[in-house]
Amino acid sequence: MHYGMLVGKWHLLQLPESKMKKLNDHDSQINNSPDNNRRRFIKAGLSACALFSLPLAASLSHAKILQPVEKTLGFVNLHTGEKIHSVYWAEGQYIPEALQSFREVLRDHRTGDLHAMDTDLFDLLHLLKSQMNSDQEFHVISAFRSQKTNEMLASRSGGVAKQSLHTLGKAIDIRMPGHQLSNLRTAALSLEVGGVGYYPKSDFIHIDTGRTRSWGG
Repeated sequence: MHYGMLVGKWHLLQLPESKMKKLNDHDSQINNSPDNNRRRFIKAGLSACALFSLPLAASLSHAKILQPVEKTLGFVNLHTGEKIHSVYWAEGQYIPEALQSFREVLRDHRTGDLHAMDTDLFDLLHLLKSQMNSDQEFHVISAFRSQKTNEMLASRSGGVAKQSLHTLGKAIDIRMPGHQLSNLRTAALSLEVGGVGYYPKSDFIHIDTGRTRSWGG
């Protein structure tokens, strides 16, 4: 699938051919790098510059790339009923007010604790939403978890990691109304970025920004 067709409006930046050759040589070196996780991030989106603010962005900042004008996400917290739909990235930068609003909706609903959420997670969800060709809000089963909540859940179920990425604001459990869970999982796996867990009996998938892996039926 051509990602340039997915996210709407884009800026096209160009570089002289001589400099493009140097950048192509640089890209070739990157493709042979052992840093598999970074390579997966580049492969999954339009470029590291456009999506994930990685160190590679500096070296590609003048290359021929496609960048979205803005990024929008929507969430519904199924435990509190709170909803938000907001532009969180525009004109090349994240919008602090939107990130704070996301943080509040995605808080630990049991304790009320808040934690900064990983912006790479939001970018990954934005790409997933585009892959699904949908503007639906994500229904959230679990996002940030305090250590207290995570320990309680881990004591009740062997399926909860004691060192869960939820406690770092780097994971989220979601479903998307109007879309089959299996299709959402397939789309997430196709991105080849981070962790993807499949829980059909509980009707959600887990997404995180850890190493690339998958589990579940």
